[in-house]
Amino acid sequence: MPHPLPTAAAVLVTAATAAGALAYAALYPDSQLFGPVLVAPAKPNEIALTYDDGPNDEATERLLEVLARHDVHATFFFIGNFVRQRPALVRQVAAAGHLIGNHTTTHPWLAWQSAARIREELSACNKALEDALGTPVHFFRAPHGARRPYVLRTARELGLTPVQWNVTAFDWNPIPPEKIAAHVVLGIKRNQQRHRASNVLLHDGGHIGIGQPRMGTVEATDRLLQRYKPSGIKFVTVATWV
Repeated sequence: MPHPLPTAAAVLVTAATAAGALAYAALYPDSQLFGPVLVAPAKPNEIALTYDDGPNDEATERLLEVLARHDVHATFFFIGNFVRQRPALVRQVAAAGHLIGNHTTTHPWLAWQSAARIREELSACNKALEDALGTPVHFFRAPHGARRPYVLRTARELGLTPVQWNVTAFDWNPIPPEKIAAHVVLGIKRNQQRHRASNVLLHDGGHIGIGQPRMGTVEATDRLLQRYKPSGIKFVTVATWV
């Protein structure tokens, strides 16, 4: 008969390992354990700039000016409640040729929500975007990247491709533009060494409400484009990788 203490310890180790695996599957951006998500292909000379938590008045508008100046299209994942408040700005983003995706209605941690709440968050954001744009959207990013199998299944049932990232700018709270740019440059270098494209997570808004200070991200975007555009790097939207 096995000694009870080693057996208990083994159970605890197994439980901890399982919990760690679940956390990895739910939160690690690159994980495919809960189902396929779009991250980035083996194209080291391509970069997708993606922006979460808008639309956000001045920051989004200024960002459109920067992107237009460099002739670059980006991907914007918008929060449904803000879309309802700023439909004209959403249409302005689309008219400039940028890709728009679903970032839920209220920005919850979806992995821990009920099935009904998950479906409502995604479907209501779809409805807000479609009302503003007059056309369906086809891409979705989970807030915080948090998902479970039902989240990904629901997204696909609603015609949405789940999108994650492999470079983080760490700009969800205001930090200086030089720090934002440095985080992104480091991530791009890492991906190029691994022969992968870079799917860059940035923020033109904040989930707390419209009006969040994100001009540092706008300035960092300009610096990144000045650095990479002359080098022959191709800037794409995530739709290019489907």
